[in-house]
Amino acid sequence: MCIIDLSNEREVTPKLNYIVLDTETTNGFDNPICYDVGWAILNEDFEIIETRSFVVADIFLEEKFLMSEAFFADKIPQYWADIKNGTRELKTFKNIRKALREDCKNFEVGAIVAHNAPFDYRSCTTTQRWLTSSKYRYFFPFGVEIWDSLKMARQTFGKSEEYKQFCIENDFCISGSRPRLTAEILFRYLSKDLTFEESHTGLEDVLIEAQIFKACLEMNADIERKAWA
Repeated sequence: MCIIDLSNEREVTPKLNYIVLDTETTNGFDNPICYDVGWAILNEDFEIIETRSFVVADIFLEEKFLMSEAFFADKIPQYWADIKNGTRELKTFKNIRKALREDCKNFEVGAIVAHNAPFDYRSCTTTQRWLTSSKYRYFFPFGVEIWDSLKMARQTFGKSEEYKQFCIENDFCISGSRPRLTAEILFRYLSKDLTFEESHTGLEDVLIEAQIFKACLEMNADIERKAWA
C-alpha cells in the first residue's frame, strides 16, 4: 500500500513494524503441533521493541504423550523452570492467538516473518484446527503478510561466494558445494562463532532469526519476501 505525499505529489511507502516468530513442535513434520510459540516485534529499523515467549498449556500440560514424543523433549525441565521464574508464560493457544492479534494491531505490524515460514504457518494452523475441531481454522491475523527469511536467504546468502566458501571450508554443505541455509549455520557466519548452537526454543531462536532477516534485506532490499508468491 502506498500513500500520496501531496507536498510534492510523489508516492511514499509507509514504514512497517515486523514480527519475527518461531515455533517448537511435536507430532512430526507433516502435521506439527506446537507447544512453544515465541516472537519479537521489530520496528522499521529492525530494532527489537518487544518480545513474547509462550508455552502452549493445551499441549504442554494436557498432551503428555505428544510432549514425550517431541524432538526436544529433553528440554521439558527447562520449560518448567522458565515458567516458574517468569521467563516464559503458560497460556492456552486461544490466548496466544489473541495476544498475537493484539500485537499486530497495537504495533501496526505489516508482516510476520519466520525462517521456513510455511512450516511455522502449518504448525500454528494445524494446532488451531486440532484444538478447536476446526471451528476456528486460522491462527494468523487476516491481512498481515507472511514472509519467509529462508526464502530471502536463498536469494542473498545462497548466491554469495563468500558464504559459499565459508560453508565449504567448514563442511556446512549439502550435496558437495551447496551451502546449508539453516538459521544455525547462517548465524555462525554472521557472528563468526563456529561453536554456536541453536537453542531450539521459540524466543531464543527468534532473536537470531531477526538478525538473519535484517542481514538479508541489507544485502538486497528488492528480494522476494512473501512465503507464497
